Order: sequence, then structure tokens, then C-alpha cells
Amino acid sequence: MNKNHFGKFYNNEDVYLFSLKNDNGIEVKITNYGGIITSIITPDKNGNFSDIVLGFETLDEYLAGHPYFGVIIGRYCNRIKNGTFILNGIQYNLAKNDGDNHLHGGLKGFDKVLWDFNIRKDEEKELLEFSYLSKDMEEGYPGNLQVNVTYSLNNNNELKIEYIAKTDKDTIINLTNHSYFNLSDEETILNHELKIYANYFTPIDSSLIPTGELLSVNNTPFDFTDFELIGKRIDYDNEQLKYGNGYDHNFVLNKKDNSLTLAAELFSKVSGRFLQVFTTEPAIQFYSGNFLDGTIKGKNQKVYTRRSGLCLETQHYPDSPNKINFPSVILKSNHEYKQITIFKFGVK
Repeated sequence: MNKNHFGKFYNNEDVYLFSLKNDNGIEVKITNYGGIITSIITPDKNGNFSDIVLGFETLDEYLAGHPYFGVIIGRYCNRIKNGTFILNGIQYNLAKNDGDNHLHGGLKGFDKVLWDFNIRKDEEKELLEFSYLSKDMEEGYPGNLQVNVTYSLNNNNELKIEYIAKTDKDTIINLTNHSYFNLSDEETILNHELKIYANYFTPIDSSLIPTGELLSVNNTPFDFTDFELIGKRIDYDNEQLKYGNGYDHNFVLNKKDNSLTLAAELFSKVSGRFLQVFTTEPAIQFYSGNFLDGTIKGKNQKVYTRRSGLCLETQHYPDSPNKINFPSVILKSNHEYKQITIFKFGVK
């Protein structure tokens, strides 16, 4: 693992960029500003290495604002209706930073803070650990929440992200990574093939908040139970697709516990690259980059047009604090929150 200076934070604190590399030449770069995965270099079917995530080359570009490229999202990823929830009889009010709703932790979520870091070793690899104390009522959330996020890369080409958190007061929590993937050099991800291990999804209303129902993906454009071309049905005349401007939906994974299971697979015939996503979480958000609009220039001055990258965000369901039938996102005082996500890279 290498550590390099990446720039200065607003308070003149140093920001660093860490590089994790395995014996197969795969390299992942992560900064302690926002816990951002800035690049993932993998080979294609011809052995040519290139970057498969959207992002920037400099810290200043990240500081200027962006649509959550590669960040840690918290305290609550996705949306909370009307920016409010009730916990133990108390109503908590959060920032409404997505229309009338709360999105991705608020105005200054975990994506915009500077994380402490520690490099440690296990038997075969180095691990990069980030830690952050989110103080009681930060962004409106109760409890002093201590969060630790650990990244590691092994020689099986698995990037493991382990999240652990504890609170001194009952709170809610829903953490994820928000990397935008494009496994080829194509302009969009529409020619990627996707498989999601989910027979149900949570339909949304016009403000992208779940209705509370679970709908079968059967005979809908949301059926990715076998590999499907993302572009094949993305513009169908379908109310849910119109609400999301494409895919921006929570898929309920086919699992009954919090064991680590395969949630989704992504494949590009053009490059031969594939990505597998494993998670202990009950759901995954598939977002097809619908709100990228060509106004952002990323690495190598590449313009990020609509659907030039996609996200596969492992998570609990959106708006769970307001939906009693959804799996609970309450973290009790002095209990431990723990979840694992693995991104596994390969070619075929």
C-alpha cells in the first residue's frame, strides 16, 4: 500500500490518497476525504489495464461538488420521506436536500468529511481503516456514532469494504459505497449486461420514495434474474422507469439472513470485464446514472454524459424508518452495526 499527499482540506488539514495493489496488477485508489474510491484499475480481455470507475484526478475537483462519485454514504444512504422520522417517540428533522426529501445523509454527510486513517496488516495483506465520529445531532441524527470503514484488496481480485459502527444513543444507520462503474470505454453503460439476485423490488412514487409495497419483477423491465442488456428496456413506457428517469430502484435480495451472498453481476462483452457484488445487506440499489448530464468533466477530461456510469449500492431499503414493514435500520445504544460488501473483478 502506498500513501501520497492529495491536497489540503478546507481547514488546511492534509488529505491523502492511498493505493492498494495486488499481485495481478489490479490497483484501487482511495482518499480519506469522503472515503472516496477515486479509481479502480483492472485488465480487459486483452490484458489492457484501465480505470472502471467515474471520478476526478484532483482533490479540488471533488471539493467543488459532484454526484457522490465513489464516496462513503452515511448516516443514511438513499432517501427519507419529508426528511423526518420518529424514533422512541421523538420526531427528528433532517435536511431536505432532494426536493422535499432527505438524501444520502444530508448537506454534509459522510461523503464530505475528512476521515482519520490507520494502515494495519493481517496475515496476507495490508488493510486501510478509516474512522469518523459523527457527533450527536450531526445533520439531525441522534447519538454519538463511531464509524469504522476498512478497505482491503486480495489476490482473488476482491475489494472488501467492512463497515462497523456503535452509538451511545438509539439511532438509525444505513451505509453504502456509491461508486459509478463503467466496465468498458463506451460512452454509456447501456451495452452492459446485468444480473440481480432479486425477485422483488420496492416501487417508488414520483418523488422516488418507496410506496411500501414489494412488487415482483416478473414480466416487468425490472427482471434481471438472468443477464439482461441494461439498455434493452430502460426507456420502456413504464411508470416506474419514468419516475426514476430510468433505473433508480431498490431491489430486494433473495436472502433470509445477513450472510454474505452474491447480489449482482455486471458484464461488458466489449471489454470482457465482469464485476460481482457480494453483500450482507438485504437489498441493492441499481442506479443507471440518469442524472449525469454532460456538465461534468472527469478523469482525462472525459465528459460524463447521461448513463455513462452505474451504481450498485448495497443497502437497507430507502425510507425504512417510516415503513414498519421494511427491515429495521435502528441501531440500539451500545450495539454494533456491521456489514460487508465485496466487489470482485475479473474477465471472461
